[in-house]
Amino acid sequence: MASPIEYLKGVGPLRGDLLKKELNIFSFGDLLEHFPYRHVDKTRVNRIKEIHPQTDYIQVAGRLTSYQVMGAGRARRIVAHIEDSTGSLELAWFQGISWVEKMLVEGNEYLVYGKTGFFNGRPQMVHPEIEPFTPAKAEGKVFLEPIYPTTEKLKAKSLNGRQIGKLSFQLLSQLRENDLPENLPDRLIQELKLISRYEAYRQIHYPQSQEEFDQALRRLKFEELFIAQLRLNLTRIQRHKSSRGVVFEKVGDLFNRFYSAYLPFELTGAQKRVLKEIRTDTAKGHQMNRLLQGDVGSGKTIVALLCMLLAADNGYQSCMMAPTEILAQQHFNSLNSLLGDMPVKIALLTGSTKSAARKRILHELKNGEIHFIVGTHAVIENAVQFNNLGFAVIDEQHRFGVAQRAKLWEKASTPPHVLVMTATPIPRTLAMTAYGDLDYSVMDELPPGRIPVATVHRNETARAKVMDFVRSEIDKGRQAYFIYPLIEESETLSYEDLMQGYEQVKSFFPEPKFWISMVHGRQPADQKEANMQRFVKGDTQIMVSTTVIEVGVNVPNASVMVIESAEKFGLSQLHQLRGRVGRGSEKSFCILLTGSKASADARERIKIMCATNDGFKIAEKDLELRGPGDIEGTRQSGMLNFKLASIVADREILEVARAKAEAMVEADNDLSSAENLPLKSYLLSQKGKTAWSKIS
Repeated sequence: MASPIEYLKGVGPLRGDLLKKELNIFSFGDLLEHFPYRHVDKTRVNRIKEIHPQTDYIQVAGRLTSYQVMGAGRARRIVAHIEDSTGSLELAWFQGISWVEKMLVEGNEYLVYGKTGFFNGRPQMVHPEIEPFTPAKAEGKVFLEPIYPTTEKLKAKSLNGRQIGKLSFQLLSQLRENDLPENLPDRLIQELKLISRYEAYRQIHYPQSQEEFDQALRRLKFEELFIAQLRLNLTRIQRHKSSRGVVFEKVGDLFNRFYSAYLPFELTGAQKRVLKEIRTDTAKGHQMNRLLQGDVGSGKTIVALLCMLLAADNGYQSCMMAPTEILAQQHFNSLNSLLGDMPVKIALLTGSTKSAARKRILHELKNGEIHFIVGTHAVIENAVQFNNLGFAVIDEQHRFGVAQRAKLWEKASTPPHVLVMTATPIPRTLAMTAYGDLDYSVMDELPPGRIPVATVHRNETARAKVMDFVRSEIDKGRQAYFIYPLIEESETLSYEDLMQGYEQVKSFFPEPKFWISMVHGRQPADQKEANMQRFVKGDTQIMVSTTVIEVGVNVPNASVMVIESAEKFGLSQLHQLRGRVGRGSEKSFCILLTGSKASADARERIKIMCATNDGFKIAEKDLELRGPGDIEGTRQSGMLNFKLASIVADREILEVARAKAEAMVEADNDLSSAENLPLKSYLLSQKGKTAWSKIS
């Protein structure tokens, strides 16, 4: 299967180069895994009169009555007409015009396949597949003919979806069973009633029935997901075997004193469960590498603090790293407030720390006086030296690069235990796939007393009523956010929208009765920070902002969040923004303002937001709507690029694959048993082909 693609009959050097550049097909194996994106029953030829507005894809045959090349440059196109005994159909091509024109001969019969539409009340196909046709051509066709992904450049060189099909047919005709050896143990194949690997590849391309195709698809999807889960489990086992870690032998005085006298509320069941998992991890002598995901307000900071106290009880320092100064400052304030007069020294180190204070902090950190340091990227600078770093907390991990995190590990002779926290709930299917090589914990309960944020949808026409409601909240002494879509550097329009929005808010809330802060990505860092701090301190009642406040701004007095043009935001982002309110003891509100032309997808997102405050339900829906590649924090994960499987649509197969992979690794953690050796050999042959996800 490693033979270069140019050696396949019908390819040659020129086509080989094109297949490499356009489709990344370098070998016979690559072509075999260039799967058809659909199959068509080409034995059925419809009549033109059968086309109606609800028709999707259809195949018709007819005589070409006319064709014309029209326009010039980018407007160049071919418009043609074919007729059968029941009617006429217009065909149009806007790309690949040269190769289409070579094929068309007026008066000849053609077989045409494509997606139908209507133009000026008449049926039309844009960019249909077309080939010469005689009634005999329809005889002897396979049940389902594969149609392959291609490109305009390949079409221009006579390599459209059907021509690529001829190449795949040529390859399959010369393949033998020993060319595709089995890579799954016989026991697993029999238990799950899977067809052989060889049969699966034949039937995924050229099935003789729908049942054959379904069997092939199930086998190959399972194989993809199982191999991915196996790799992740092997990586995790290997890490547990090889990584040394400091040992937290005891739960000491600091932890116990805080737990009994300073804890502001009873821990939730989820918090207790996570603490137990971390306590077990840190006592084993292996480095802990744990992802903690918890919804907005689930109490991750308390868990982090208790873990840092556990480290201090065992003679180790802790570090908490946050992506922004304002978030680092908030963590510092929050920890100080929780610790009260406990004998724990905590310091804050950011880019804004004055040189005299920085010098003192660096000295105290190195000689062990400081127990906890909270900071931004400043804590990984070379000048920062720890006396005995044993525990590291990273908040909103996807905002830090791997190299930045690695610098922190180098600051201790034995790598510290790592707790990676994210407030972006990750669906279970995505977590077990993208982050399966990490141990991960979920906090899916909110502390008692939290009042859910009331979320409502209003159209632009109701703006005056929305402003009246915001004024009534401010009159009670509360504060409000107005959020606009993110400003990108090149999007002057977004900037104008924000400025217009700011002026509009000012017109409803004139100074000096009301004071407004404005924050956006183009502002200098010190100005942005100053404007945020004015709002945090209550000097301004209203914050007009872009999504820069999405993560980490903690203003318990803010009770209203108005999200302008809410249809332009993703579900996860809307949920994160909503999490900026409802942080105090008062009832809070999130108002989603939209224009009248929101798309069906946008309306669905708004509906979900109004229906639930559960971040995990929202994340699952977000995954369904957007797919895994767009979920925040997972773009770095190459292992989501499955060729056939989908972690959304194939959740059941994924669950089975994960369970089987875990059981196999638990029973034979280096795959050395006789029945697993073919699988081990396959994994080694594939090494380096996939960029498996790593967080740290």
